[in-house]
Amino acid sequence: MTASETSAGAPMRIGTVALTVRDLDTVSHFYQQVIGLAPVETGTGRVRLGVGDEVLLELRHDPSAPLADRRSAGLFHNAFLLPTRADLAQWLLHAAELRVFLQGASDHLVSEANYLADPEGNGIEVYWDRPSERWEWHNGQVRMNTLPLDLDSLVATATRKWSGLPAGSLIGHVHLQVGALDRAEAFYAGLLGLDVVCHYPGATFFSTGGYHHHIGTNIWNSRGAPVRPEPVTGLVDVELLADAATFAALRARLPEERAAEATATRLPLRDPWGTSLTVVAR
Repeated sequence: MTASETSAGAPMRIGTVALTVRDLDTVSHFYQQVIGLAPVETGTGRVRLGVGDEVLLELRHDPSAPLADRRSAGLFHNAFLLPTRADLAQWLLHAAELRVFLQGASDHLVSEANYLADPEGNGIEVYWDRPSERWEWHNGQVRMNTLPLDLDSLVATATRKWSGLPAGSLIGHVHLQVGALDRAEAFYAGLLGLDVVCHYPGATFFSTGGYHHHIGTNIWNSRGAPVRPEPVTGLVDVELLADAATFAALRARLPEERAAEATATRLPLRDPWGTSLTVVAR
């Protein structure tokens, strides 16, 4: 089993992420031209982008929304997972041709990643996973690090010209800014039921199914942040796709007042900083 299959086949994984944007045309064009997403559905004030018929990103237009404070709770980055190292190399060469500014490039041991931002400052990671058999685990904790990425070695694996996100690409994880790590762990592990798989300086990572992380949380810019104001640009909602057993177990754990908001297939939740998550049975 490949690492990408580990992410996609986990009991709970990321589905569609929704963002509020002020300039819908510019941001939509960026995700299509630079990231390689394709339009799946369009409507008044909304564009849904993805791969094939799989929607990965929904952009919602609100031209009057205040710009999000980069120190507030909310999105740190969306992480687009590509199936192979060659795919990442081809994307990197494509980004270089477009003269896209990269904020960073890192070897995380479990993955190789490039970082950038969209025109409204929403963080983006584009990465591939090393095979899961090569990940190191100790007492339920996966070993991750932030090391320089060997770009020459990476681009040498490119076998063809970039032609958009390949089939099998998905949002492998979402990394969030939170106000406090202990409260994040109480919510994402205690209530949502994710496994704590890595404690890192200023950050905690959560997953299901033995993946290195589906949700990351950090306080690097947002320590002590209050509930996020609305409306504001940036993250609107993270959809989590859960199998039947995981969905049922989560519903049983919910306090009565939260369970009352659920349907047979959807559980709307908010973390302690107001970040919206919608758990959907699949």
